[in-house]
Formats: sequence, structure tokens, C-alpha cells
Amino acid sequence: MSVDVAYPVFHTPDPALALLVARQLLSVGDQEHARVCVDVELPRVADVLHVLSAMPDAWFRKEDVDDWVRDQSDPTGLHVGVHAPQLPMDAAFLSTHLPLWASMLDQPVGSIEDTFTAVASKYVAEIRWDSLAWPEVPERDLYADYKHAVVTVLFNASTRELDEWSNGHTVLVHVRRGNGHGYEERHASWLAEQIGQTVIGPPQFS
Repeated sequence: MSVDVAYPVFHTPDPALALLVARQLLSVGDQEHARVCVDVELPRVADVLHVLSAMPDAWFRKEDVDDWVRDQSDPTGLHVGVHAPQLPMDAAFLSTHLPLWASMLDQPVGSIEDTFTAVASKYVAEIRWDSLAWPEVPERDLYADYKHAVVTVLFNASTRELDEWSNGHTVLVHVRRGNGHGYEERHASWLAEQIGQTVIGPPQFS
């Protein structure tokens, strides 16, 4: 089974600029079937309530593996996710389950990105556009890709795992991994070139 690899192509302290560059990169591919997903880590009760207000259709969950071990029955529903309208707004309840993650999956492109960037870019967060299609470029010996064509913006995180704070925001372009002879980096470099950017760091593997 083939997998993707992601290359950073832009880094900035300005979240709106990161979103702009990501959208430029999207335009290189075919967006007919593209969808967007967002995810953000919320460390405080006030953050949860703020995102709850701004994103009333979000889902909230815990990523605490130890909590799963302690109580596999999941009485809160936060192991699998709680839809915003069903999330208790009681501060005492929320504070015992921090940090919470808020996400929205498989949304139409252009529907949530601006609101999410305005609300979530001060936290560790991600916007990910899936189901793009990269074009074939015969003169550069690059194949069309309908499976691994993805663009990601990482807010305040340096890696796809979103597991460590890093100042600034990074745009990643994803391509097919495993064609050999430096194909992945050539493909990522060509995509970046189309919007006046370059590969600026090592590859990140899933």
C-alpha cells in the first residue's frame, strides 16, 4: 500500500499568510473532489468555550491514552468524540478533561478555513485539504497523483504529529512516497515552484 510524504514549502509568523500560500498551492491541483479537515488542541476551559462558540458544529475529544486505560467505558463520550451541541459547558466538567481537541472533518473547501484560522491559529492546530489531484508533468517525468495529493497548514507545530509547540506556521505539500531516485522531492519542488516557493526542510513521513 502506498503512502505519502510531506515537504515544508513555506514558513511564516503570519497565520493568514500561511493560509494564503496554502490556497495558492491548492490551485495547482484539481480541487473537484477536495475536502478540508481542521483540528486544534485547546488547553484551557476558556479556549474550549471560545471555539465552541465560533465553531458550533465541531466535535470535541480527548487524546489521553491513560484515560482510556483508566475507564474504557467512556462515560463522557470524549474518547470517540462529542458533538458541540451535546458538550457540557460546565467549567468544572471541562477542566477535568483538558486538553480537549476540536475538529471538523470532510468539509467543503472554503467553508471553514478563514474562521478556523482566526480562532485556532494561536494554538497547536492544523488545516488539511485531502482528495486533491496533482497534474501530470511529462516534461519533468512527474506522474499525475489522485491519492496522495494533500496540502496542510501546521499552526504552531513543526511536525504532522502536532506533538510539540513551535513558533510560526508551516505549509506542507504531500506527494506519493516510494518512486525512488529522488522522485518525491522533485515532485514537491515542482509543486512549490508553481507558486514561487521552494522546499525548505526535510521530508515528514506519516
